[in-house]
Amino acid sequence: MSEQENLISVDDLTLSYENMTVIRNMSFRVNNGDYLCIVGENGSGKSTLIKALLSLKKPVGGSITFSGGLRRNEIGYLPQQTGAQQDFPASVWEVVLSGCLNSRGIRPFYSDRERKMAAQNMERLGITHLKKRSYRELSGGQQQRVLLARALCATKKLLLLDEPVSGLDPMVTAEMYDLVSSINQSDVTVIMVTHDISAAMKYASHILCLRQDSWFYGTPQEFMEDGSSDFLKGGEENG
Repeated sequence: MSEQENLISVDDLTLSYENMTVIRNMSFRVNNGDYLCIVGENGSGKSTLIKALLSLKKPVGGSITFSGGLRRNEIGYLPQQTGAQQDFPASVWEVVLSGCLNSRGIRPFYSDRERKMAAQNMERLGITHLKKRSYRELSGGQQQRVLLARALCATKKLLLLDEPVSGLDPMVTAEMYDLVSSINQSDVTVIMVTHDISAAMKYASHILCLRQDSWFYGTPQEFMEDGSSDFLKGGEENG
């Protein structure tokens, strides 16, 4: 597969939240193999953009086009952690396997292929030994690995991660970044919302920076040269 194969084309996209325009006339591309980090101010439209990429939010203007064999229901999504999610009463195996729901369709049971995929993704993320454990009993880092395995069960092409290291300690955060980087290097495209600018500069192939009144898209080097990172110096709000 060519590294330059286009997966998502965003053209003149305008999005609103509660009748307020939060993103106006945005255009960018996501190609196969990209690692796109989305950064920006609190309230700049990051969550609204995520919903639009997941086809949960209709654009006010412009378009989001999927290509390269990527279907709208084949995006592996890891949402922001909430208290309710952390207390989810299911086994690790059940949570991971549920990532195959979209491919299962109306079949009442998971196929052998789907079960094999779930087992492989658990092995890949080093959580096979947790298979029978209750998800709610795991540490934050273990829970994120479970959710990442679940997201991988839903896709072979694109992961969409919303603040995947939020609330994790520095060592576990580093491990999570290494995991995501290795997954990206195995030909899975990554889109990550993050407030960690240093990590974005280290891992991303491209950065999309949202502000209240503008946006920037380019490589990390272009991001620094453009001065778009100036408002983030000294730490950015998580939002």
